[in-house]
This record gives sequence, C-alpha cells and structure tokens, in this order.
Amino acid sequence: MNDLAALDHRHLWHPFTQQSEWTATPPLIVDRAEGCWLIDVDGQRYLDGVSSLWTNVHGHRHPVLDRALRDQLDRVAHSTMLGLTHTPAILLAARLAQVAPPGLTRTFFSDNGSTAVEVALKIAYQTHRQRGDLGRTHFAALDGAYHGDTVGAVSLGAIPLFHAAYKPLLFDAVALPAPVNAGGDEEARCLHAALDALDAVGPTLAALVIEPLCQGAAGIKRHSPAFAAALAERARKHGALVVYDEVAVGFGRTGTLFASEQVGVAPDLLAVAKGLGAGYLPIAATLTTEAVYEAFLGPFDAWRQLFHGHTFTGNPLAAAVALASLDLFETEGTLQRVAAIERRFARRFEVWRTSPRVADIRQLGVIAGIDLLAADGSEAPPSARLGHRVAMACRRHGAIVRPLGNTLVLNPPLSLSDGEADLLLDAVEAALREAP
Repeated sequence: MNDLAALDHRHLWHPFTQQSEWTATPPLIVDRAEGCWLIDVDGQRYLDGVSSLWTNVHGHRHPVLDRALRDQLDRVAHSTMLGLTHTPAILLAARLAQVAPPGLTRTFFSDNGSTAVEVALKIAYQTHRQRGDLGRTHFAALDGAYHGDTVGAVSLGAIPLFHAAYKPLLFDAVALPAPVNAGGDEEARCLHAALDALDAVGPTLAALVIEPLCQGAAGIKRHSPAFAAALAERARKHGALVVYDEVAVGFGRTGTLFASEQVGVAPDLLAVAKGLGAGYLPIAATLTTEAVYEAFLGPFDAWRQLFHGHTFTGNPLAAAVALASLDLFETEGTLQRVAAIERRFARRFEVWRTSPRVADIRQLGVIAGIDLLAADGSEAPPSARLGHRVAMACRRHGAIVRPLGNTLVLNPPLSLSDGEADLLLDAVEAALREAP
C-alpha cells in the first residue's frame, strides 16, 4: 500500500462507508481528470459513470468552466453575502429566474443539497406562521424519500437504513405511497392512497416535498408527470406549499433543464444543487416566488427575516462557474446530447431486460437504475452485496458506477459521447457476466 493510501486509512472518514471494510483494501485514489474520465495515481483511466455523484455536467476540466473559474479567481475568491453582495451571485440569481419554472423569481443560496432542502422547509414553515396560519406543522414526502442528511431533511426521509438511527431527533412527516415504475396499476393505487393521506392532514400541512419524476437514492424509483402534478394540485388545494427537490434530477439529467418542466405544475419552492455548480465547487440554491418572499418583509424589529445563512453562501467562484455552465447548455446543445445518450442506453437496455441477471430497468434521461439478480436468477439477500460486487467488477473494465443495494445506478456526465456510452455499457455487461 502506498503512502497516500496509508494516510487515508489512518485519518479519513468516508461518507456512507463502513470504515472497517474500507481500511481492509487499497483505495482507488483519483489524481486527475479529463472529459468524462477519472485518472488514478497509477495512471489508470476510469469512465466516470456516476458524474462524481451526479454533479458533473459538461465533463471534467472543461476549458470554458476552467476559464470562468480562473477569471473569477483574479477578482475575488470569496466575500460574505451577510451585509454585502457581489456580481456573480447577482447575475446567477437573475439567470436562474429566467430559466427556472414560472414564478420562481427569488433565490436563496446555500452550499449543498441538504441545506437547499433545509432552507425550503424553514421557509415553508415560517411563511405559514407569518401569514397567521399557525397550525401548519406537517410535511409530506414520498415513501422511500431521501432529501439530504441535515436533521430537517432527514425527517422527510423514509429509508430506514439511513434514517432509523436518528428517529428520536426528528419531526414526524407524512409518508405518501410511491410507485417503483411510472404508469400502470401500481402507480394508480399509490396515487389514490397518497391523495387520501394528503386529505387526512390537509389543514395542518405546511408543504409537500417531492423529487419530481425520479426518486434517486430510493433506487431510481419512477413516477409519471401526472402523478406528481396530482399530488402538487391536491397539496395546493389544501393551502400547503409545494416544494420540488431537484438536487439530483435538475440541470438536464431527465432530458429537460428541470424535471418539473415535464410535470407542468410549477412549485412554490425549488431546491437545486449538484449540477448547479457543474461538478466544480459546492453551491446550492432554494428558489421561491414573490408571494412567499413577501411574507418575510416588514420592519426590522418585527423579526420576520429568514434566520438562516451559510458562511460560503453564493460563493463567487462557484457562482461564476454556474453561470458559465448555464451558457454551455445553450452553446453546446447539452439537452440534445442527453436525448442521444438516452436513446443509446434504451436500445441496449431492451436487450438486457431478457438477461437472467436483470430484474428490472428504470430509465429517465441519462439516469438509469438496474435491479440485479443473482447468477441463478434469484433475488440476492442484502448480505450478498451483489450491487457492490458488480460495481467493483465494472472497475476492472474501466468504469466507475455505484450501487444502491442491489440496484446499479448509471448517471454519467451529459457530455458523454456515443463511444463512451458504449464503453460504459460494455463494462456493465462484462461485470454482469463475471460477478458471482
């Protein structure tokens, strides 16, 4: 084991990782990157099949994004937004108002997906209180939801493996039945039950919070635009606010800049992160309407302001890159590239659906979840760690992917070429043949 690996094992604590297992094997240490590829300290190249955890949009070391970062570095690396403002944050907020779903004209910046959702929860709750509606204390989210790791975001979560240990610290949320696949009888049953659950808490509901169209950490569970629209309309009928969490699905991954464009019902609050900074620097945002914003206005000593903030809110370097990234969506035809990747994946997936190693495949844009089966066609128990074994086998064929239990997730950069798409799919195919 080299010196870097030894130092990692001695000092680092990795997220969502059993450290006793981590320290038993040499780690893959990324040294540099180019385009859709990560390169380790030994010079081995790996296709970044999960966009460095769903963040990278236009590829690593994109010259336009690198230039935007360097240009901003020549001006100022960071300045607080408490009592001051700066050019990149101003321009980015204005640009987001142009491209976001209708009515979302105000932006509150933070630094990651969890905090973007946390801000949305606090805004929703405080909005009702400042409108005099003190009884609205409940939040509703889809079953299997994952909205982040801060306490409020975890309270919305419904993945016992992640959230059960923290139950005594959390507020109760209403878990709405959610389908695994979009459309069909299962979705119809879930929708009926979910609408009944919203009706039951209607007068006390502060907000509905959903990931539109695709629940990422739940295992790439899908629902239709009509399902999301029906929930949003019912929540709004009861006087609740609608929050869309597009931390994972925003910025082109579903085929439109925002997944909620396909829903057709604009939210009152929108949480974004990950792709906002194009995989370069931490930046997140919570967008909202003028109506919500105005609930916080008043004289200073009325104490109606939002008491929330982050040291690196609206960081100039991250905001400059985000602005350049939004330009690239237009100049490079990024959404057309997403459509091409989606078609290429779908053709191969039609073949894979007949494989004895595949139980189901769910796809939306460049996002895909592949439910795996054991070599004998049976469902593998969690202890078998089938998804992990297949993901490790993919590395031997030059691709980085991540499992969610026995679901293998593909979510590459939106700049993936046809040849790179084939390489990624070939690696998964080979790993499925080899994994025991």
